[in-house]
Amino acid sequence: MEKTIEMKGVDLGSFFGPADTNLKLIENIFSSKIIVRGNLIKIIGEEQEIDLIDRILNEMASTLNEKGSLIKSDVETLLAFNVSGENSAKSGTKNIIHYGRKGGISARTLGQEKYIDIAQANDIVFSTGPAGTGKTFIAVAFAVAALENREVDKIVLCRPAVEAGESLGFLPGDLKEKIDPYLTPLYDALSEILFYDKLKPLLAENIIEIIPLAYMRGRTLNNAFMILDEAQNATSVQMKMFLTRLGINSKAIITGDVTQTDLPNKMESGLIQVLNLLNGVDGIGFCELSTQDIVRHKLVKDIINAYSEGKN
Repeated sequence: MEKTIEMKGVDLGSFFGPADTNLKLIENIFSSKIIVRGNLIKIIGEEQEIDLIDRILNEMASTLNEKGSLIKSDVETLLAFNVSGENSAKSGTKNIIHYGRKGGISARTLGQEKYIDIAQANDIVFSTGPAGTGKTFIAVAFAVAALENREVDKIVLCRPAVEAGESLGFLPGDLKEKIDPYLTPLYDALSEILFYDKLKPLLAENIIEIIPLAYMRGRTLNNAFMILDEAQNATSVQMKMFLTRLGINSKAIITGDVTQTDLPNKMESGLIQVLNLLNGVDGIGFCELSTQDIVRHKLVKDIINAYSEGKN
């Protein structure tokens, strides 16, 4: 089998490296034959290996465009990530959500593969599961990809400002300083995907907006990608308010862990309610991740399982 890839908008000298150093790193690992003619790269070999090389070349291009340079260690890192990753060789390019600053973002578990498929097929997606399953990160990756592909004009990420064992009133500073700690995980996810120099102007110009859920009231968001994180802490009224902000050509992903509700006085979680209420509505997808999909430190899965067993 053979495949020809056209490298567009790439400085080929930097891409291939001095004396084609970067290209030779790839050739030394794979058995496929790679032929370069200008900006066209022909790969001849087995289908699975061709898909993997295609993926690596695209990640190299993404890294070069993001950093402005591509050195030997960058290519070695990309090769190690893709070749040694248990799921990378199997997934090919079809499961790549976005090429971020640390390479291609794709599913790392079977549950995440299902999550991605559901998100690609629906305008509203509910993703539930324990901490560490990539619910928020994958949602943010989808949003950034939609923005960079000009499918949307804006990203709005929000969270309920609900206190989890701490009093908001006793935190120092003005309202913004009190609320920002609740939004930090969303900033963290964005900084994993976008370089700061690229992220900063998007935030400054409100092309990417990170706000408390209450700030969504009264808005209609057209051509936007909306994310509601920690949705288990949204009330029924807040959940309805968020979902009805959806405008023309907009998408939304709602994430949360139904076992970690911090609402006071045993108020019903809007997320738990809506999972039953909207089930079966065309255009709305549901994905439930489990401890098998945890991709954080290996002990996180053991900790969550221990707490679950302790409640039984």
